[in-house]
Amino acid sequence: MTVEALGVSRPAFGRRQAHAVAACYFVASFAALGLPPYFTEILPGLGDRAARWAGVLYVVPTVFSALAAPLWGRLADRFGRKRLLLRAQLGLAVSFLLAGWADSLTMFTVALVLQGILGGTFAASNGYLGAALDGPRLSRALTLMQGSARAALVFAPIFVGALSPWLAPHRQYAFLALLPLAAALLLAALPEPAEAEEPAEREPEAADPAPRAALRRLYALEFAFVFSTVISFPYLISLVEERLPGASAALSGLLFALPHLCYLLTALTVHRVIHARPRHGIDLGFALIALGLAGHGVADSLPALVAVRMLLGAGLTLGMVGLSVLAADCARGRAPGGMFGSLEFFSKAGAVAAGVTAAVGSARFGPAAPVLIGGGMAALTVLATLLPPHPRTRWSH
Repeated sequence: MTVEALGVSRPAFGRRQAHAVAACYFVASFAALGLPPYFTEILPGLGDRAARWAGVLYVVPTVFSALAAPLWGRLADRFGRKRLLLRAQLGLAVSFLLAGWADSLTMFTVALVLQGILGGTFAASNGYLGAALDGPRLSRALTLMQGSARAALVFAPIFVGALSPWLAPHRQYAFLALLPLAAALLLAALPEPAEAEEPAEREPEAADPAPRAALRRLYALEFAFVFSTVISFPYLISLVEERLPGASAALSGLLFALPHLCYLLTALTVHRVIHARPRHGIDLGFALIALGLAGHGVADSLPALVAVRMLLGAGLTLGMVGLSVLAADCARGRAPGGMFGSLEFFSKAGAVAAGVTAAVGSARFGPAAPVLIGGGMAALTVLATLLPPHPRTRWSH
C-alpha cells in the first residue's frame, strides 16, 4: 500500500501525516500482537508452570480495551484527539514496561489490564484521522489503518520469534516498550486535527450526519464480522496439524497468514471498486467468509486448505473495506472520537465473544468447530443484510 493511494491533498494534513499515523500504529502494536502467542513460554517463569491461565490472559487486554474505548473517545472529542492519541501510545509504553519487569503472575496480569485500559491506539488513531479527513479520504485512511493492523498481525510474531534466542519473550515486553515511545515522538510533530482544515473547507454534507439507524447497523455488522473471522484464529494451527500430519510450523504459520496477506495486496484496489457501493461489498464479503470457513470443515489437503484460506481472505478484504467506507460515512457530522471509541467497543466485544466460543466449541467438538460456528454466523449475517434496510438508513454517501 502506498501513501499516494490515500489521495489526501490538504496542506495541513496530507498523505505523509496519514501514513505516519498508520506507521506509528504498526510499530506500537508489535508487543501487543506478537507476544501473546508466547504466553505458554512466559507464564511458567511467573509461577504458572502448566500455563493454565494463557487463554484467559490472552483476552484480558481486549476486554479492558473494549470497556475503556468509549470513554477515551469522548475525552478525545473534548480535550483533543492528538493529546489522547499520544496518551494511548505512552500508556502502551508504561504497560509494556510493567509487563517486562513483572516477577509474578499477579503483576503480569495487572500489566495486561493496564495495557487494555491505557492503550487503545487503534481507536485513538481512527478518531484522529476522522477529525482531519472525511468521505473517500477518510475511508481510504481507515483501509490503510486496517492494512497496518494486518501487517502487524503477520510480522510481529515472526519478529518476536526471531529475537527469542537472544532475549526471552517475557523481557521483550520491556524492550518493545521503546516502539510506542518512538511512535509518540513522531506523532508529537503532527498537527492537531482541528488545525488541519478550516470549517469552510468541509464538504457541505458534513454537517448532516447519517441516521442513527445506520450507526447501529454499522456496530452490529462490526461485531458479526469480527466474531466470524477471529473465531477461526486460536485453533487454526491445531486444525492444520490434524488435517496435515507432520506439517512444519512455517507452513502452519503461512496458512494462518494467507487471509491477511490477501488484504495487504488487494485492499486499496478493492476500495476503489466498492467505495460507492459498500453494501454489495459487505454482502459478498460475508458470503465468501461463510463459504471459506465452511470449506475449512472439509479441506483435507494442502491445496484445499490454501484455497479456503484465500477464499476467507477475499471475504475478509471485501468486508473490512466495506465497513471502513460505512464508518467514514457514519463519521460525517459526528464527534469522531466518541464514534470510533464505540465502534472499537463492538469490535473488541466480537473478539472476546469469538475467543470464548472458540474455546468452548473446540473443547466440546474438536478444532473444526470454531470455523463452522464462524461460518454459520457469517451466513446468518448475509441473510440479515439482504433484508431491505430501514427507509432512513443510509448505506453509503
